[in-house]
Amino acid sequence: MPRYRLLIEYDGRPFCGYQTQAGLPSVQGALEAAVLGFSGETVRVQAAGRTDTGVHATGQVVHVDLARDWPADTVRKALNAHLMPQPVCVLEATEATEGWHARFSAMERRYRYRILNRQSPPALNQGRVWYVRKPLDAQAMHDAAQALLGHHDFTTFRDLACQAKSPMKTLDIATVRREGDEVILDFASRSFLHRQVRSMTGTLAQVGVGRWSRADVADALAARDRRACGPVAPPDGLYLTHVGYQPASPSTS
Repeated sequence: MPRYRLLIEYDGRPFCGYQTQAGLPSVQGALEAAVLGFSGETVRVQAAGRTDTGVHATGQVVHVDLARDWPADTVRKALNAHLMPQPVCVLEATEATEGWHARFSAMERRYRYRILNRQSPPALNQGRVWYVRKPLDAQAMHDAAQALLGHHDFTTFRDLACQAKSPMKTLDIATVRREGDEVILDFASRSFLHRQVRSMTGTLAQVGVGRWSRADVADALAARDRRACGPVAPPDGLYLTHVGYQPASPSTS
């Protein structure tokens, strides 16, 4: 039974998140319905990471096992035809190597958070950015983000409903920069806790508006207490942008 690796992008606004929930539209449900539509097979589509309601993806990776050995590009074209007009698209399809798994083979996940920082609200990017009118100091946010790098107990930035067995995670990248009217935050880790990126982003925004300092961020992390977290950023500006694998396995690059 061949396994196909799919690189996908989606607009998270119409969905309850990636994972299927009874009676609610989901990215997983849309993909599985598309597979059924072109192949007649009822399958489970496994993802590298489960995104929440309203969260987007430009580099999500999923896999699907099919009974028939289809050409990979046929799978891509057929799925895209059956996904229309939903805002989900298969960018690439390849046949996976033996033993490869979209979730368990992943070595890195990268997320980007976009903040629109100007006086006027978004017209074209509603639901795709977090609109913050008060000026943000991106350099101060970047400096404070460095306090989060490394292996830590991230309980402060962990949602109370998180099902991860341990709050211990290693944050490999945390950068903040300004690009015109947008402040862009990038984070990379092997894995993240539930709403960790949105929690860190909301906290760093407090630095950006001058309410918090780098020391406050470090103290919040050290507190290992959810109550020490700043306001959680909304899902609108969050994107899963990349999933990395060992060179011998399919990758998103």
